[in-house]
Amino acid sequence: MKHIAIGLLSLAAAFGNLSHAQNAPQTDLQRIKLSAGMHLIDTQVAASPEQRSTGLMFRKEMPQSEGMLFVFEQATTQCFWMKNTLLPLTAAFVADDGTIVNLADMKPQTTESHCSAQPVRYVLEMNQGWFGKKGIKAGFKLAGKPFETQ
Repeated sequence: MKHIAIGLLSLAAAFGNLSHAQNAPQTDLQRIKLSAGMHLIDTQVAASPEQRSTGLMFRKEMPQSEGMLFVFEQATTQCFWMKNTLLPLTAAFVADDGTIVNLADMKPQTTESHCSAQPVRYVLEMNQGWFGKKGIKAGFKLAGKPFETQ
């Protein structure tokens, strides 16, 4: 009976740690460099369904020159929301060639959907205001490995 109780306590501890990990920001994502004109962006890549579903949730801060690039298997209308996301962000919906299709400012901790104006495979999230301060709008072309000739 003692072994069963210890086993159950170990199992409960393991699930407790798993639950805590689900409420923590992702930190082990691959990074790539993108450029927006003369501006370099240190980008974390969320490519798997699990990475994309967590995104930038639970982060309390993000340096101004950093962002997260969401990579999808195929171009489709992409919609994002901000549940459990603490930072105000702007989503750039990006075509295969790196052209920004549209931008959407998103408020923290809301479930309002923000969608691409046309099917895209990429979404770049940056701190809200970053694109505006750099004069980057829809039609601007980003550069980097994902957008090179495919």
